[in-house]
Amino acid sequence: MKKWFYPLSLVTLLGFAALFVYFNSKEIAQFDNQMSQIFGDNNIIGFFHNFGDTKFIIFVTLLLVIYLWLRSKNYRGMLFVLLSVGFGNVLNQMLKKWVERERPNIPQQLETFSFPSGHAMVGLLYLFTIAYFLTEHQSSKPKRVLIWLVAILATIMVGLSRIAEHRHYASDVLAGWMIGYSWFVIVALWYEYRNRVFKKYTE
Repeated sequence: MKKWFYPLSLVTLLGFAALFVYFNSKEIAQFDNQMSQIFGDNNIIGFFHNFGDTKFIIFVTLLLVIYLWLRSKNYRGMLFVLLSVGFGNVLNQMLKKWVERERPNIPQQLETFSFPSGHAMVGLLYLFTIAYFLTEHQSSKPKRVLIWLVAILATIMVGLSRIAEHRHYASDVLAGWMIGYSWFVIVALWYEYRNRVFKKYTE
């Protein structure tokens, strides 16, 4: 990973902490309302919620684990996936139950809590994890850039879909992206450290 990814994760962690403390503030409410007016009821954006559904993420995650096993017996990589996506989902549920923020008030709303958005957080985690391993040994810089751009764009669309369908406030989505990215970098740091240690002992 690029070195600047690490301090950025600290910035996003602090950003999440700020939203955690102030999500009930007047300023955040105004922000949420503005984003709802911009993206609300957009069916094209709303379609992308399918790429953040739990069943779809589980399916894609299992494919990634199988790929890492068949391609190179990368057991640390397989654990990376489980920590990033699997524990990331557990962390999201824990945070929701801790904060207990109600979702936007619309008919037939989901009954689970709202903050932070699971689609935004876990969506980022699985998409960034896929991009990470697809580019880990990719020598072509244009291909690496393209893969990451696709992952980032897909992450944005999955998050915005929750605003479009009024399932989450924009601050829920932003918080999901922030804490998701911070957790992703923590897992990546562990993975790269373990790889360095393993390489040192096998030289």
